[in-house]
Amino acid sequence: MVLWIGFILLIMVALALDLGVFNRKAHVINTPEALRWTMIWVSVALLFSVFIYFAYEHHWFGIGLERGTILSGKQAALQYFTGWLVEYSLSLDNIFVIALIFSYFSVPRLYQHRVLFWGILGAMIMRGAMIAAGTALIRRFDWIIYVFGGLLILTAVKMLRASDEQVDPEKNPLVRLARKVYPVTPDFEGEKFFTLMNGKRAMTPMFLVLLVVESTDVLFAIDSIPAIFAVTKDPFLVFTSNVFAILGLRSLYFALAGLMAKFHYLRFSLVFLLAFVGIKMILSHHHPIPTGYSLIIIVTILLVGVIASILGPAKKHPHKPGSTPEGDPALEEGLIEENPSFEARSKID
Repeated sequence: MVLWIGFILLIMVALALDLGVFNRKAHVINTPEALRWTMIWVSVALLFSVFIYFAYEHHWFGIGLERGTILSGKQAALQYFTGWLVEYSLSLDNIFVIALIFSYFSVPRLYQHRVLFWGILGAMIMRGAMIAAGTALIRRFDWIIYVFGGLLILTAVKMLRASDEQVDPEKNPLVRLARKVYPVTPDFEGEKFFTLMNGKRAMTPMFLVLLVVESTDVLFAIDSIPAIFAVTKDPFLVFTSNVFAILGLRSLYFALAGLMAKFHYLRFSLVFLLAFVGIKMILSHHHPIPTGYSLIIIVTILLVGVIASILGPAKKHPHKPGSTPEGDPALEEGLIEENPSFEARSKID
């Protein structure tokens, strides 16, 4: 429990510094700045694996001894790193969807960081609850691991069959419910989520964007959290690797949002990654795949997707409403100018 409290306090301090010091004033995060922050979060995540090694090697505060299962420092560090890599890789698809959401609502680049900050904070809370529930289910029902594995394989098949990423926030139940409860301002009010309109409290489009981003992350978490349980069932390793992957997602978005369309074969890597993890879960009781081999396979799958994207030509697809046209420089730079007016869209309901 001490390590849990210490880790949560550490993350809260990091987030407070992020919003209160480094990003106190809204500004456009350019690619060099995003790359620097990406390297910082990746370095912190990797350094944390050193802490994991010593904490589990010496079993600080009884960590690694839950339920009588002794987990060594080497095993714990390897499981943590593999889990972090899986979560970080799966977040790449999340980046593309977030870019589409920002494009749909025409979110100014100046305010995108604020949406992602609060969205990621909410995502950590929701994922923490889902991890706690998943851990309890696995401990109580051993067979649930087969359900998780089947779910991942099914998700891989669905992802393989999907041709283009479509985003229609107007069909999001949270957006519809929010509009019925609160009026929505026709335009953004700076970085505010709420404001006054005609003397009454009203939501700004920023809050609708936050709702869509949060609900989208829940859908991604349904896939990614079972995936990490294939790597480790230790709740502390599952949670910490998830948190560091989520924290890195924000800076990674600003670094890669405009480049995701160029990595056109990376989606197939994610398909095979999900399928492999699903198979690993199904085989875990009778033919377990060692974590070291799993790490090698996962890295190979990702490298093949990246190299194929660099060497292979992209297929041309006609642009559809709600999707992002490949090769559009304006959209690749910020992915926010596709829909110039939020006011017209807000009158749909």
